[in-house]
Amino acid sequence: MNADFERLAVIDLARHYGRRKALAQVNFTCGAGDIIGLLGPNGAGKSTLLNILATLISPSRGRVEYGDRTAAQGGAEVRGRIGMLGHDLFLYPELTARENLVFFARLYGLPDAEAVAQARLARAGLADRGDDLVLGFSRGMRQRVALERALLHDPRLVLLDEPFTGLDQASTAALVARLRERQQAGCILVIATHDLDVADGLLSRAIYLKNGRIVGSDDDSRGLSARYRLAIQ
Repeated sequence: MNADFERLAVIDLARHYGRRKALAQVNFTCGAGDIIGLLGPNGAGKSTLLNILATLISPSRGRVEYGDRTAAQGGAEVRGRIGMLGHDLFLYPELTARENLVFFARLYGLPDAEAVAQARLARAGLADRGDDLVLGFSRGMRQRVALERALLHDPRLVLLDEPFTGLDQASTAALVARLRERQQAGCILVIATHDLDVADGLLSRAIYLKNGRIVGSDDDSRGLSARYRLAIQ
């Protein structure tokens, strides 16, 4: 069976930690080419939702469907179609950028890992820094390497948790361009962010979360700040 999918459905999703409800009755669907923004204050449940979508934690109730299968039904095949860029960039600072990408390419079982790494370094604009230790990279450079690490296996679903934090204007513009490219390639992108200025006009849909619940959504992300304030107040 083909492990690929073009639809993601979140159905009556809930996650509890003891008596604390991190998520409750979350429902939405999206498809190939969508950029979904998860917007809300700290503690709204955005990272918890991303971790469930990434199959890193299980919901207390409800389910996520990747096409016609849940993570439990699809197993490693479904997980192999997911890429994630979280708060932790999952890079080894004592390795070079090239060594990091080669390592992860081999983990994914990609053929010719060296060539894959070189191509991704070039795509990140870091071909001339590939043999430098990640330890000496700026935040923006590390973010570019980490994004290519998340995209090495050409995932269908790309999850990003606060990807614009600490980036300068040039690095932010480069990241937005890369996300647009993945959108055109038919990826489903789900982004948790506080950066409403960057999200404005980028998102296909904005989903507003507060206290673990969806309190609103918009299919037009232009003028996002004003609508966000109304939804979250």
